[in-house]
Amino acid sequence: MKKILIWLGFICFSSQALEVRVTDEQGNAIAGAAVWLVGSKWQATDQQKAIVYSMGQKDRSFLPHTLVVPSGTLVDFPNFDSILHHVYSFSKAKSFELKLYRDKPLAPVSFTQPGVVELGCNIHDWMLGYILVVNSGVYGVSDEQGKVQLTLDSSQLGNVQLNVWHERFENLDSPESKSITITQTSQIVHYQIQQPLLDKMEFLTDDTDEYE
Repeated sequence: MKKILIWLGFICFSSQALEVRVTDEQGNAIAGAAVWLVGSKWQATDQQKAIVYSMGQKDRSFLPHTLVVPSGTLVDFPNFDSILHHVYSFSKAKSFELKLYRDKPLAPVSFTQPGVVELGCNIHDWMLGYILVVNSGVYGVSDEQGKVQLTLDSSQLGNVQLNVWHERFENLDSPESKSITITQTSQIVHYQIQQPLLDKMEFLTDDTDEYE
C-alpha cells in the first residue's frame, strides 16, 4: 500500500483560511483538483444553497472546467458563444439534457445527489466539463500552483475528512480522502495524490461549424 504524505504547517494569512496544496507523487503541483471538507461543522449554509451557480460555455469550452456545488443547489448553463450548444450528461449523480440553445435555458438544473457529473456537448465532442456535487459548504479547486484557499472560522476547528478529486483519476466516482486535524484557522495542509494520474486527453477542435 502506498503511503499518503500529509504535512501540516502553520502560516499567518491576511484572512482566515486553510490552504491545501495538492501535488503528485513527484511533488509537482496539481491544478484543477477539487477539494472539500466533510463533517457536521462544514455543511453548506442556507445562503450557499440558495445561490444559483453557473456553468457556462465560452469559446467552445465549459467555463469553469470544474465546478463544485453543495448538494441541493441549482446550476445555470449560459451560452456565451454565438453558436448553439447541446449540453448533456449520462452520469449516475445526474442525467439530463439541454437541447440546442443560445443564451440561457429557461430554467436552471437541480443537483441533489452527491457525486461527479461529467458534461459533454452533443455538437462539439471535445467539450468536457465536470460538476462536483458535495455534502459540504467548504470547498474549492486548486490553481496552477496546486493551492486551494478554504475559508474557515474558529468554530470549524477539529478533526475533519479532507476529500480530493481530479478529472484524471481512473475512477471518477472515487475521490481520495484523509482524516486531518485543523488546529488553526490559518494553516497549511500538503496533500500528495495517492494514485498515478491518467494522461491528459488531447482533442482536435474545429473553430467552424454549421450552428452559427
